[in-house]
Amino acid sequence: MLERHPRGSQAFIPLNDRPYLIVVAPAGELDPARLRAFVTRGWQGVNYASGVWHHPLLALDVVSDFIVVDRGGEGPNCDEQDLPEPVWLTEAALRAAQPQ
Repeated sequence: MLERHPRGSQAFIPLNDRPYLIVVAPAGELDPARLRAFVTRGWQGVNYASGVWHHPLLALDVVSDFIVVDRGGEGPNCDEQDLPEPVWLTEAALRAAQPQ
């Protein structure tokens, strides 16, 4: 499942220094072939632009807390869409995504 926020951006600020995984796809019609995964340095926050598809945050080694900055206002601001089939991220791919 991925989600997007068509009416505003959404930011996540980690409250510890543990790495976490982000999975994104460009705004527009969801195309699973365009999914990208990144492992953050634990101190890095992330800001998803309006309409960008993203998976909920995935803590990698411990339960992690985040400050979430989201749009306020009228109207729905979250679209969710299931992927047509599972997407697997292998351990080798996860290691390759580690920041240098």
